[in-house]
Amino acid sequence: MKAFAIDMDGTVYHGGRPIPGATDFIAWLRSSGVPFRFLTNNSSHGRRFYAERLCGMGLQAEESEILTSATATARYLTSERVGEKVFPVCVPDVVAELEAAGVEISYDDPDIVLLGFDTTADYSRINRAYRFLMAGCSFVATHPDDLCPAEDGYDIDIGPFIRMFTEMCGKDAVVIGKPSQRMLEMAALDMGVRPEDVIMVGDRLYTDIRMACDAGTESIAVLTGEATPESIEASPYRPTYVCQSVADIPHLGIDLR
Repeated sequence: MKAFAIDMDGTVYHGGRPIPGATDFIAWLRSSGVPFRFLTNNSSHGRRFYAERLCGMGLQAEESEILTSATATARYLTSERVGEKVFPVCVPDVVAELEAAGVEISYDDPDIVLLGFDTTADYSRINRAYRFLMAGCSFVATHPDDLCPAEDGYDIDIGPFIRMFTEMCGKDAVVIGKPSQRMLEMAALDMGVRPEDVIMVGDRLYTDIRMACDAGTESIAVLTGEATPESIEASPYRPTYVCQSVADIPHLGIDLR
C-alpha cells in the first residue's frame, strides 16, 4: 500500500502552533491504517524532542515515527562508515543520539567531520573542524538547507557553512538529508514499503518535492510554508498534487492501495 513521508515545520505546524486541520489529517492516516513517518532536515534536536513537540500540539507521534536528518546520518555512519570516528559540529542532543546509535565520537583523532545545525558552536570548534578537514578527514553534513524556520522568520542554517568548508578545504560534503534519496529510502524501510510507494508531503520545493521527483515517486506540495503557486509554476521540481494545506489531502481521492 501507499505510505506517507510528511515534513514538519511549514507542513503540519508553524513554530509552536499546529496548522489547522493537521491533527485531523494525522488521525485520518491512523484510522485508514496508512503508515507514515515525519521527516525533518532540522538537526538541532533529537527525535524525542520532536515527538514531545508534536504531542504537545495534539499531533500524536511516537519517537519511532520521526526521522530527522541527524537520525538518518547516524544510520549512514553505522552502516556505510563502520569503524570511523566522528568529530561532531552538532548540538549535545544530537551527539548523544549519535553515540546511542553506535557512532564513535572523537575530539582528537577523527576520520570524519560531521556538520549539523549547531547552536552551540563557536569559532574554536569551527576552526578545529577546518583543521581536521585540511589534515585529511572526510566531510559529512546532516542536510543542505540555507535557512531554518523560526518563530519570527528564518535563521541561517548550515548550507552556507557547507559551502564555506568546501571552498576553504576543497572537499565536497556527503549530504544525508532531503533532497537526498537516502531519507526517502530509510523512511520506506522503516514502514515496510517500497520507496516508490511513498508519497512525500512538504512545503519546500528544493528539498521535499525535489527528493520525490529524483526518486520518481508522488508528492504533495502544501501552501502553508515556503511554496507558493508562483514558485511552483517556476520550479523545475513539480509536485504531483498541490493543496492549500494537509487538511485537503484526504479529499484528493488518492488510491492508497
